[in-house]
Amino acid sequence: MQKFVPSQGDRPGAESVSRKQLVLEVQGKIKLHCELKRHLAPRTVGTIMRSLPLEGNAHMRGSGIAYIETAIDSGTEKSKTAFKKGDVAFLSSSGSMCFFVSDVAGKAMTPIGKMYGDIEELKNIVPGDVLRLYEETA
Repeated sequence: MQKFVPSQGDRPGAESVSRKQLVLEVQGKIKLHCELKRHLAPRTVGTIMRSLPLEGNAHMRGSGIAYIETAIDSGTEKSKTAFKKGDVAFLSSSGSMCFFVSDVAGKAMTPIGKMYGDIEELKNIVPGDVLRLYEETA
């Protein structure tokens, strides 16, 4: 897989210490690019980066949130309750990595980044699908 090179308007800036490029893969189906942003939640993003790769059974909450449960134990940090399509958040109560496929308001979560690509494809996950989040390599 080639390294993600954003087009104009995809995201500002390039990868840096504060922005980490990841791949979210539904094994055997799709790959999306994710960017974790340390400034949104420094402690949580740092813990997630040290825990990579993450892998788990894919779950859907309604039609708006795809998620995986992890063993990450990190409290809530700079939480918010409204998220937009493409946002990535961490739900500390269950240790879940949440990927928003539509605009959702609800539980307080820690915002940690964004997804890029054909996000709509995440709506097609089914029981038995495995989500994998890992660091992008050159």
